[in-house]
Amino acid sequence: MSTALSVGNRHLTGFWFVAVAFLTLMAFGTVPTPLWPLYQVKDHFGATTVTVAFAVMVVGAAASFRLLGHLSDRLGRRRIILPALLTGILSAAVMASWPELPGLLVGRILTGVAVGLMASTATAYLTDLHREARPAQAGSAFPALVATVSNLGGLALGPLVAGALAQWAPAPVRTAYIVFGALMVVLLLLVLSSPETVDTEVTGQDRPARFAVRDGQRGAFASAAALGFFAFAVMGLFSSLGAIIVRGQLGITSYFVAGLAPFVAFAASAVAQLAVGRLAHARVLLIGTLLFPVGLALTALSLYRPALWLVLFAAALAGAGAGLLFKSAVAETVTAAVPASRAGVLAAFFVIAYVGMGVPSIAFSLVIRQFALRPSMIGFAVVLSLGALMAAYQSVRQRVSADR
Repeated sequence: MSTALSVGNRHLTGFWFVAVAFLTLMAFGTVPTPLWPLYQVKDHFGATTVTVAFAVMVVGAAASFRLLGHLSDRLGRRRIILPALLTGILSAAVMASWPELPGLLVGRILTGVAVGLMASTATAYLTDLHREARPAQAGSAFPALVATVSNLGGLALGPLVAGALAQWAPAPVRTAYIVFGALMVVLLLLVLSSPETVDTEVTGQDRPARFAVRDGQRGAFASAAALGFFAFAVMGLFSSLGAIIVRGQLGITSYFVAGLAPFVAFAASAVAQLAVGRLAHARVLLIGTLLFPVGLALTALSLYRPALWLVLFAAALAGAGAGLLFKSAVAETVTAAVPASRAGVLAAFFVIAYVGMGVPSIAFSLVIRQFALRPSMIGFAVVLSLGALMAAYQSVRQRVSADR
């Protein structure tokens, strides 16, 4: 009895170590968000270069998800989380010691690789650790909720912490990277003490497929991936251009305030998921589908009626809607996956989601070079809203078909 309790406690402690590591690395991924104006002034580049510098992280993440994200199903969860943290530490060292554009690009690619290793693996690892710690609660939605809140809550904290450090600490371009690098070193040691949940001897004899979904669930995965794409497209916009829009449209030069719009978007996303934790999947999807276009419409309106409160309110609604769509998409993906290939299926999901974070933002930055910002934002809002609506409709159809 005491041995079983000790094992359960070890898995539960590991669960929270991994959750904090997940949150910290995701926060590190958005650290440059309020610093983009600093890089602009320092290296004299425009909005498109900022978006590309942001998007190279997406390239690293997508490559990592695609090529390495499935490996934890074979090699073990912890053996992938640890290299993710090591890569994040290396990235922080590069960007702190090489604050010019080339160093930023190299560091962002490394950040993407770290995020790719962490995101798909941590979600599966949290599910495994919770199942071992609380066998009576197998199938609980709690691990998925913690994973999505760690993911989006981390993305929210990055701009807020980096903006505060840039505003009030010395060496604004370097300090945030040093702080997060030190945190990841501590978390590396804590995760090292967490138990492994994959029997590598068994998986070595019978290797799971990289991507395997349950019979009849490919359509459900496709609609979930589309939801993830459109949800992350909004987050990509606020992460890459949010600080520049606040500075350019509102004339606010505070780095802390520049980080508020992306912080509010990601924080609202996490809070919305907590608020609807007990609601049925269909209702969560419905609320997200309603909030998403309203937030985007108000974001476009804020360009015609510039006011900080309106920008932040719009970011909150858009972020909440995106978070609920993302929560629904992750839950649908986990349900669709064959258990032995869960990390591989989540890796494929995150590849598509992170492409959504990068490609639409780059397209938007190119469009605003040819057309005015305001009509471009209206078009962007319409396209994303219609895309999310169609993806949500397909998700409902797939679920109705599966229930018959």
